[in-house]
Amino acid sequence: MNSFLYSFGIKLMGAGMKIASLFHPKARLWVQGRTHVFSEIQNKISPTDQVIWMHASSLGEYEQGLPVLTALKKKFPKHKFAISFFSPSGYEVVKNNCIADLIFYIPLDTPSNANQLIELLHPNYAIFVKYDFWYHILQALAAKKIPTLFISSIFRQDQIYFKPNGKWFVSILKKVTHFFVQDENSKKLLNSIGIQQVTVSGDTRFDRVKMLSKQNNHLSWLSLFKGTNTLIVAGSTWKEDDTLLKNFINSSFFMNCKILIAPHNMNHEYFQKLKAELLPKTVLFSELSHTHPADYQVLILDTVGILTKVYSYADISYVGGAFGKEGVHNVLEPAVFASPVLFGPIYDKFIEAVELIQCGGAKVIHNQNEFNEELVELLTDTNKRYRMGERAREYVFSKPDSVQIIVDYLVHLQQ
Repeated sequence: MNSFLYSFGIKLMGAGMKIASLFHPKARLWVQGRTHVFSEIQNKISPTDQVIWMHASSLGEYEQGLPVLTALKKKFPKHKFAISFFSPSGYEVVKNNCIADLIFYIPLDTPSNANQLIELLHPNYAIFVKYDFWYHILQALAAKKIPTLFISSIFRQDQIYFKPNGKWFVSILKKVTHFFVQDENSKKLLNSIGIQQVTVSGDTRFDRVKMLSKQNNHLSWLSLFKGTNTLIVAGSTWKEDDTLLKNFINSSFFMNCKILIAPHNMNHEYFQKLKAELLPKTVLFSELSHTHPADYQVLILDTVGILTKVYSYADISYVGGAFGKEGVHNVLEPAVFASPVLFGPIYDKFIEAVELIQCGGAKVIHNQNEFNEELVELLTDTNKRYRMGERAREYVFSKPDSVQIIVDYLVHLQQ
């Protein structure tokens, strides 16, 4: 791999997305959102502004970076703040949020786009959350000597950077000013390829969920739906997860409890199909204004942006994604609210999921029988449910303040 092949691949990706945009709404948002990026930046950022720029690939990375951004706004009140996204699933949720002065789609990583982006944005600092190593953009930042940080990064031995044919990819990493990584192993791996500017600061997601646990999480409709019942929240579920849930809900194992299902993908036809396949009375969130929530046993959350608040009501949580190749979604969001956490078998790349199991705050589900048995046990054994939930919460609050380490570094740079 070299810069020519990389640039060619980027152009192919852009062309492919334009074709896909004719058929897929997400791809259409991806393409249309980049149409006026540079004019959007010019409208919000003047040449004399001091700017801190944070890039997040998607919503998960944004949530990870948000505690850092919040802390930096207090430390640098005279700066303007810009947030960029690669994916519509992040941008579309956050675009109307007032946390930043500018929210935009990161342009396709061509040399001309990268140079124009950095020229117009002229950030004092660039902060990338976790991954997204865009070669030309990092090169443009390095050419301008702009301090560039990667936060909450995590590296594994099987990644291309640590293989004999990964030298070109290592050259990308070497353009970064400083890495704030999640664990000691990531630091050792980076050190092994000649990258010394590394600090083990932990995962900012712990800071984020701690913040979430202290905010006002009241949802009146959910209070009415739950009542005095035990509530199971199944968040970020995929088809495989929903099959487990459906089979449990429609079986004799289903007890006197309430279940809220929050599918990962927003698809109206899928919501209606899932609702029709469930035997107990089921309602969509979008239908609640026409009915009384307490009358239903199952609620399907056909909206985005409130799942973290929903988890605050959970007595038992199931987190989806771990029956698919991408792996489990965010297990910390329910754990911080002292909820025992269940998820599928693909979780080994997520340190927090591994550690939650080790501390007794989470349990892995491999099949339908285990799913049914574990839910029934947690529904009937309140002591076990309480113990698991407390261990989950204690695990989250045992982690260090990652944000302070990163903010202190940037404050030191300015001095």
